[in-house]
Amino acid sequence: MATFLYRIGRFSFRRRWLVLGVWVLLLALAGGGAAAYAGKTSNEFSIPGTEAQQAIDQLSERFPQANAGGASARVVFAAPDGTTVADPAVQSAIAQVVTELKAAPQVASVMDPYTAKSISPDGRYAFAQVTYGVQGMALTEADREALTHAAQTGRDAGLAVEVGGDALRANPETGIVEVLGIAIAAIVLIVTLGSLIAAGLPLLTALVGIGVGLSGIAISARYFDVNSNSLILALMLGLAVGIDYALFIVSRFRHELAIRAHANGRSARENGAEAAGHAVGTAGSAVVFAGLTVIIALAALSVVGIPLLQSLGLAAAATVAVAVLVAITLLPALLGFTGNRLAKGRLFGRSTPDPESDSGPVPMGERWARLVVRFRVPALILAVAGLGVIAIPASDLRLGLPDDGMQSTSTTQRKAYDMLTAGFGPGFNGPLMVVAELPQGTNPETAVGQVTAAVTALPNVAYAAPSGVSPDGRTALVTVIPKTGPNDPATKDLVTAIRGQQDEIQAATGATVAVTGQTALAIDVSDRLDEALVPYLAVVVGLAFLLLMLVFRSILVPLKATLGFLLSVAATFGAVVAVFQWGWLGDVFGVQETGPIMSMLPVLLIGILFGLAMDYQVFLVTRMREDFVHGAPAKAAVVTGFRHGARVVTAAAIIMISVFGGFVFSGETLIQSIGFALAFGVLVDAFVVRMTIVPAVMSLLGNAAWWLPRWLQKVLPNVDVEGEKLRTAEAEPAERELVGAAR
Repeated sequence: MATFLYRIGRFSFRRRWLVLGVWVLLLALAGGGAAAYAGKTSNEFSIPGTEAQQAIDQLSERFPQANAGGASARVVFAAPDGTTVADPAVQSAIAQVVTELKAAPQVASVMDPYTAKSISPDGRYAFAQVTYGVQGMALTEADREALTHAAQTGRDAGLAVEVGGDALRANPETGIVEVLGIAIAAIVLIVTLGSLIAAGLPLLTALVGIGVGLSGIAISARYFDVNSNSLILALMLGLAVGIDYALFIVSRFRHELAIRAHANGRSARENGAEAAGHAVGTAGSAVVFAGLTVIIALAALSVVGIPLLQSLGLAAAATVAVAVLVAITLLPALLGFTGNRLAKGRLFGRSTPDPESDSGPVPMGERWARLVVRFRVPALILAVAGLGVIAIPASDLRLGLPDDGMQSTSTTQRKAYDMLTAGFGPGFNGPLMVVAELPQGTNPETAVGQVTAAVTALPNVAYAAPSGVSPDGRTALVTVIPKTGPNDPATKDLVTAIRGQQDEIQAATGATVAVTGQTALAIDVSDRLDEALVPYLAVVVGLAFLLLMLVFRSILVPLKATLGFLLSVAATFGAVVAVFQWGWLGDVFGVQETGPIMSMLPVLLIGILFGLAMDYQVFLVTRMREDFVHGAPAKAAVVTGFRHGARVVTAAAIIMISVFGGFVFSGETLIQSIGFALAFGVLVDAFVVRMTIVPAVMSLLGNAAWWLPRWLQKVLPNVDVEGEKLRTAEAEPAERELVGAAR
């Protein structure tokens, strides 16, 4: 592996114009293709094969007039104090709003609250249901402005008018906070590398990588279902790993260039080509294997069986793959244009140390490693205990699907949600829909009445009423309003109770019933994730373990890496619950409302964080492995590995935390929670697990850390990540030169 990548790095450096031209052409083609052929992303959420999804599909097929696939909005009215919606002036104002809504673009239908009897028992509240002919992502800003303008018309008439539903949800966009994350990354790069040129290269290559990656995703949306959040996640991960991967190679290039600066008989260009080849052959090997680990973890999300996770995982995996290719080809080509100017960095007129140099003052990373190795048992106990304490809130983890009740209290969606709760009860914001498939020849009214009576008799039902029968008389819909909200445990119990009555209802009426709605979807998502978690972990951990065993030629090092990850993810779950569910430090992180954690966040977090955690494991321990293979004692290799790698790994972690942290303030619930979880997870994994637990355990294990059974040594191919063959190949010409000089 090291020899192959060495050749790629050397070729890219020497043929830099050719490589640069290929990437510029690829970027232009990808960007042009995205501009001309980009498809539309979707916010559609489905979980094929579950009862809730089957019921939704059935409704869409049998009740086409309901346009189940289109976006919807609820325009909620509240009459002024001392009046009701029955007052003529209020009726006139509402009628004016309804008329304006019917004339709005893309609107398929509007249910007048007086015709549909959508009026609260006390007469103070009413709502108009608006259905669009297209999905929410297809609505333009003008369509949304028409909706909000109609609401403003009602406000101008003296009513309280708010709008809820998915019609107001626009595509998530990047903003100033994401740019701030990139700015912090730039500052860290400048301080670490001591050069504007050296710091600019990782940023430039990362931007090229995400440009190609995001363009490819945009084009694929024309042919496949791509969730709108996929672009944001791909941007998030593409920036983070793109900068980190380039940082490791640039840092190693500077080191290799510095030790060749005074090589006899070689030109500066030849020294640069050799330095680029060795940087890509060693640090690039770590980049390739780290990238493969991330790609495996993300692509394996496809086994879960939820299209949203598959879309997120594959889009992000593709962008990471592009980042790896950019790092090992375009980056060494760009290094070819810098000459020897990166051998020593100068920051504000002062020289900055080579982060991988063996000379000069003892760096902080080495001093920290010596401290941990000296007090390895107390350090290990304190680190594990600290993570255990942080993980305690995870025991209260509650999962659910986000709704308007989790929006900020200042938004119109949240105000509409609260008005519906005040007028119709908390269960009105999460109605359950019972879809009854009636046998042929059955009287629909009689069968639907029996189904409604059976459901009404269950606990926690505010009321249940028939909502319609399909034109062929074979399918009926019963709307059930619980007494509690959609994320309340009592509502989940009601879904379970209705499903428990399915056999009895079928025996009495012959009807086959299914339950759907937000709460039912949340239950089915949780069940699907529970079923898929074990095979998902088996695929991810199994493949990653084999990959790490190839890299380190050890059994205990991959095992330790996996156990360290479990500590990181447990602590991260604890922090997520504390902030997003309990509200601790919510103001600091921009969390407006607390509530259940997004159902898919745990498995998504496990997939992404596992890959990123293995990044730092590979980058840090590879340097230990390199020194150990080249003759250093096991404990000394831990310290020297930190001397070479700690500064760069620390910078890489800060960069990832900065990029991820910027998305905490995005305002999109899913992206916000993912950004926080990844930022905190990287913080814990890099600075507690990899920087403290890893050196403590490695020093306790000693030589045993690198033990591998003889039979396995013969079976496993030697991928030479540490570059042993490169050192041997470089030493032979040097020896021949010395012999010739002696003669």
